[in-house]
Amino acid sequence: MKRSRLAAGTRAELVRELSANPTGALVFEDASGRVVDLDWRDTPPLPRRSRNHRASADGLDWVVTSREFTLLPRHWDWLARQSGGASQALRRLVDEARWADCGRTALRTAQERCYRAMAALAGDYPGFEDAARQLFSGDMGAFGEALARWPVDVRTYLVALAQVCEEDFA
Repeated sequence: MKRSRLAAGTRAELVRELSANPTGALVFEDASGRVVDLDWRDTPPLPRRSRNHRASADGLDWVVTSREFTLLPRHWDWLARQSGGASQALRRLVDEARWADCGRTALRTAQERCYRAMAALAGDYPGFEDAARQLFSGDMGAFGEALARWPVDVRTYLVALAQVCEEDFA
């Protein structure tokens, strides 16, 4: 079955674009490669900003999120002895781990994002297994070759999803 890109844009733009014929279209979230459902009713208003919201000097919006996690007593003891307190120490440890990661997590994120979309779009295409092997081996040249006989729109989208982007490092 030939598959092609019908539209691209924000959720609201896609609802407007696809509302004439919503059946049969798969909508993908580029950040994750997951198929998502669109709310075909009016687009909901933007969420109100929480009291934890702050605008940064660089003009980007940042939201401080509180989450719960469990540590052993020895971990809490160590954190309590760190300068700046537990929160600052944890942020520093996470930043150091991200730096030491050397992009491995970002690469895995891109591969998984691409694979999710590839399975939904091309799981029945010839050469799917070979393409998946090439994707996870990190050989983008061989990955492109494995996709060569697939429709241009599918190839283009999957290659774009397989690229490591700045958001993958966040």
